Amino acid sequence: MKQAIVDFGLVSSIGSGKEETSKHLFADKRSGLSETTLINGKKSFIGSVQTPLAEIPAELKDLKSRNNQLLLTVFKQIENSFNELSKGIAQKKIGIVLGTSTSGISDVEKAFSHKHENGEFPSDYHYKKHEMSSPSEFLAKLTNCKGPVYTVSCACSSGSKAIASASRLLSSGICNIVICGGVDTLCNLTLLGFDSLEVISEKQSIPFSKNRDGINIGEAGALFLMTNKAGKLNLCGYGESSDAYHQSAPDPEGAGAISAMKNALDLAELNASDIDYINLHGTSTPQNDFMEAKAVNSVFSNTTPASSTKSLTGHTLGAAGAIEAAFSLLCIENKQFPIHHWDGEVDETLADIQLTSSTNSDKSLKYVMSNSYAFGGNNCSLIFGGES
Repeated sequence: MKQAIVDFGLVSSIGSGKEETSKHLFADKRSGLSETTLINGKKSFIGSVQTPLAEIPAELKDLKSRNNQLLLTVFKQIENSFNELSKGIAQKKIGIVLGTSTSGISDVEKAFSHKHENGEFPSDYHYKKHEMSSPSEFLAKLTNCKGPVYTVSCACSSGSKAIASASRLLSSGICNIVICGGVDTLCNLTLLGFDSLEVISEKQSIPFSKNRDGINIGEAGALFLMTNKAGKLNLCGYGESSDAYHQSAPDPEGAGAISAMKNALDLAELNASDIDYINLHGTSTPQNDFMEAKAVNSVFSNTTPASSTKSLTGHTLGAAGAIEAAFSLLCIENKQFPIHHWDGEVDETLADIQLTSSTNSDKSLKYVMSNSYAFGGNNCSLIFGGES
């Protein structure tokens, strides 16, 4: 299969848009993470977006949230392409599928603080801000889309699964165009929630190091304009699976992750040797990195360059699969892959995988895989490719 990524946009803590993001993504240094103090007093690092965010139109004020502002900021990067592509396309044939984990909950947190201090909610508060449907509903109203519109929320693979869902809408003929991706913004719910699971690190994350001790939380958004025809950049395959192992811990044997990668390869009609680079989920937690190294080694041995970009952006949760899909496309466009930023301390208990130490490739990057894993064992692998 080949479905065109006609255009894509992205914003994260390492930049806004393709040019600025590429500059930092392929640089031999860390960027995007800054030290912070959580409201419980614990120190950590977060990947906060510094780009000024777009203002929500007055007619959509009920859906105004920081999350939707970030979404709108990303959409403006692909708006011209969308307007051009959608000419002559029936509105009911245009779909929207987005991934998020918390939607506009950060605005709700502020609203409840206001109520606690003043006895009532602020005048601009509306419950729609924190509904999971809010991002997709907002974008549908903004674009006047009349086709299928929904949000995928399965924690940290939401953005990836939204892309897979968009692919099915296109291949089934239900839609001719789909805007898909993911968006998530920083909030105390996730920061304190992950801290309660004892996986928040007080230092910058170092995926796959023997010294790793947890994640940094970030925020990001990425959108993709997809059609069912092949183009210069394409979604070539996807694979999904569910571990059914534990609410928050991955299957240590990596069976679900292996299944997702193999399913993606089968759908793309590719062999493992065809993949030129793997964007790892790489959260820097002991359990996830152990599982992923085992799964990747099982499918690819130690021959395929791989790295985690979460040491640059933090773990962007519901947006992680989307922003890292965008990174994968930038790899193909720039014929480079990101360095794996860590302390270089090898964990001998992990299966051997080829962590990148250079951005240069021995061959042109044609096929890139991006892996995402989530609570409940929700696994998704995506394969992107350039034109033949």
